[in-house]
Amino acid sequence: MNDMQTQNDYNSFLAEIKQQIKSSQIRAINSVNKEMILLYFRIGKSINQKQKELGWGAKVIDNLSHDIKSAFPELGGFSVRNIKRMLRFYKEYTQPFEKVPQAVAQMEDEIMPPIVSQIPWSHNVILIEKIKDADLRYWYMQKTLEHGWSRDVLALMIQSQLHKREGKLVSNFKNILAPQDSDLVQQSFKDPYLFDFLTIAEPFLERELESNLIKHMEKFLIELGSGFAFVGRQYKLEVGEDDFYIDLLFYHLKLRCYVVVELKKGKFKPEYSGQVNFYCSAIDGILAHKEDKPTIGLILCQEKNEIVAEYSLRNMSQPIGISEYELTEILPKEFESSLPTIQMIENELKHSLNTMEKEDD
Repeated sequence: MNDMQTQNDYNSFLAEIKQQIKSSQIRAINSVNKEMILLYFRIGKSINQKQKELGWGAKVIDNLSHDIKSAFPELGGFSVRNIKRMLRFYKEYTQPFEKVPQAVAQMEDEIMPPIVSQIPWSHNVILIEKIKDADLRYWYMQKTLEHGWSRDVLALMIQSQLHKREGKLVSNFKNILAPQDSDLVQQSFKDPYLFDFLTIAEPFLERELESNLIKHMEKFLIELGSGFAFVGRQYKLEVGEDDFYIDLLFYHLKLRCYVVVELKKGKFKPEYSGQVNFYCSAIDGILAHKEDKPTIGLILCQEKNEIVAEYSLRNMSQPIGISEYELTEILPKEFESSLPTIQMIENELKHSLNTMEKEDD
């Protein structure tokens, strides 16, 4: 066996061991998180029982917080606020969700959906505080596990009401893609997309919108959703002897395909579908590998007529979706004149200081 083969064998062996270590670390973290969630649930249950049996009031939580911190000074998570959350946590999950699978985790005489213990405590706190509907909360739990959302991303998705936007775009996916793929692709896109991290004032050009999205690529990718990898801006395609430029090109790691994104200012026009159909076909023929699935087109516009959008896609050969996008609301012109100028603010400040000096005298 030559040295190169030996090195290759070792590298493969090392990669296998590293993967085993990572998997073990993930299992250990999940195990610790589950134990902590169950502990908090039981503490909440115990407090609830004592308050009912002995008539203890909220003061018991203050005492518990103080005494637990004294007994375990190195242990965090037992502030008054967090213990109150434990009590609420228990009360929230004494009954299973209506739409949760029947398999549940039995904890003494109480029932808690097993998915709850798979979510970090900080995520559970956000879900309880932000969402009252139990079934909607479960939906966001599933998405958190599916996409690996951080606490901040989860809060952002709840605030932007992702559940009302996911999979809502007009598309021809069902007509073009295989049945096992079309639903997954549909749910991977939204309508509308919220670009509230941009502050572009009207009038603006499509190229300005594109530039600003590139500047805020991290937030743009979060809004697009998990799986999108940025490939290029104004991506050049040489077809025949002509050059064509795609606004934004991505590769979707989960869908295993390229995604062409065309940004349009104003209202959707039927000819946009033909343009994106051509781009997707060209990407499939020039750039995509044999293992890649068909390139998907996404047209982003400020406004669309649903019926016009549907008709425009009827005879397209490539999978295309049409969504709207929303920018940060700009203060209307008629209100701008009512805002104080810097000079006005400075004058008012001087007047206030003079008044205070006279009162002191």
